[in-house]
Amino acid sequence: MSEFTIHTLESAPEASKEAVEASIKGNGFLPGLHGVMAEAPGLLEGYQVLHKLFTESSFNAEELTVVWQTINVEHACHYCVPAHTGIAHMMKVDPALTEALRNQEAMPTEKLQVLHETTLAMTRNRGFLTQEEITHFFEAGYAQRQLLEIVLGLSQKVMSNYTNHLAETPVDSVFEKFAWQSK
Repeated sequence: MSEFTIHTLESAPEASKEAVEASIKGNGFLPGLHGVMAEAPGLLEGYQVLHKLFTESSFNAEELTVVWQTINVEHACHYCVPAHTGIAHMMKVDPALTEALRNQEAMPTEKLQVLHETTLAMTRNRGFLTQEEITHFFEAGYAQRQLLEIVLGLSQKVMSNYTNHLAETPVDSVFEKFAWQSK
C-alpha cells in the first residue's frame, strides 16, 4: 500500500485550499484523486484547468467518454475507469458504450470506433500517428481541432492516471459499484 496522503480541506497545503474548495463545491465531496493531488498545488490546479478545457472542447458527451475511457483502460487506471463510468452515467451516456470501453469491445458506431482507435494509437505511440491513421480520422468526420483535443484529453488523463498509480488512490465510495480491474 502506498503512503501518499489523501488530503482533506483541513490538511491540504495552503496553496491547494482554493482548488480543494472548488472541487468540493463542484463534486459535492472531495474526490480522493484531488485529495492526493493537493499535495502538489500546481498539479491539482493544472488538472482542474485541463478538465474544464477538455469538457468544453468540441467533443460531445459520448466522444469525451470514448477519449477518457480509452486512455484510462489503456493505462489500467483502477480509479479512473470506475470514476468515468459514473461520470458517463451522470452525462447520460448509453451504458452500452461505457461497458464496451471498459471491456475493450467494439464501439457502437464507426465514427466512435475511429475516435477510439485514434486515441489508442496516440496513447500507445506517444503522439506519433501514421499518415494513414490521420487520414482515417479525418475521413470519419473529424478535423485537426479534434486531433489536437485528443492531446488535451490525454494530458489530463496522464496527470490523473499516473497519480493514481503512484498513490494507489482508493476508489471513491460513490464509484465503488463501478469497480474495474485490468484484463
